[in-house]
Amino acid sequence: MRRPALIRMIIVYVVYTLLICCFQVSFSQVMTFKGQVADLMLIYTVVVSYFYGFLDGAIVGISVGLLRDFFAAPAVTITGGKIVPSVGIGILVMFLASAIASSFFTKRMRRNSLFSLVAVAVVTLLYKVSGHIIIGIWTRAVMHKGYNLTLAQIIFESILPQILLNIVCAIPVILLLRYLGPYRKGINPRFNSESELENNLWLKI
Repeated sequence: MRRPALIRMIIVYVVYTLLICCFQVSFSQVMTFKGQVADLMLIYTVVVSYFYGFLDGAIVGISVGLLRDFFAAPAVTITGGKIVPSVGIGILVMFLASAIASSFFTKRMRRNSLFSLVAVAVVTLLYKVSGHIIIGIWTRAVMHKGYNLTLAQIIFESILPQILLNIVCAIPVILLLRYLGPYRKGINPRFNSESELENNLWLKI
């Protein structure tokens, strides 16, 4: 990659990462639906990974996750009722999201813009389901309490609203990254038949 293209890529990623995080923190109350808040950080990480590959997605995901942990690390109640911040979860979640999205039918669908909405929906589903399972296990095993949500509430008041909200909010992010993204013509120059194969080697490790 030539130096001007590299500089453009770095500047675009830095600016978009800061903007997304600022919007997430400052305007979260505006982007709500049935009690759920749009997860712009997750959407941004998924879309970058889907369009531009695992390397770009992992770097962006770790950066976003670091900012997520710094500004809004989820609190965890441990034995004795003490509440502590769970630093590191944001980085892990965003890294895993980038790993999944970067290989989500990217070769078969040729990183189709419309199909990227499906990637956002699937990653959001996995994120929400995993979160409820982990919280449920933690509540029962550590806190020795029952989980206060029924299956119907989890599906219709948590998972489905979050998926719908993330899909809607993903549309402007997709258009922004596709047409005003880090690469000209919206295509990562590393992508050819060999680099696509190398880009998915993490699945074989």
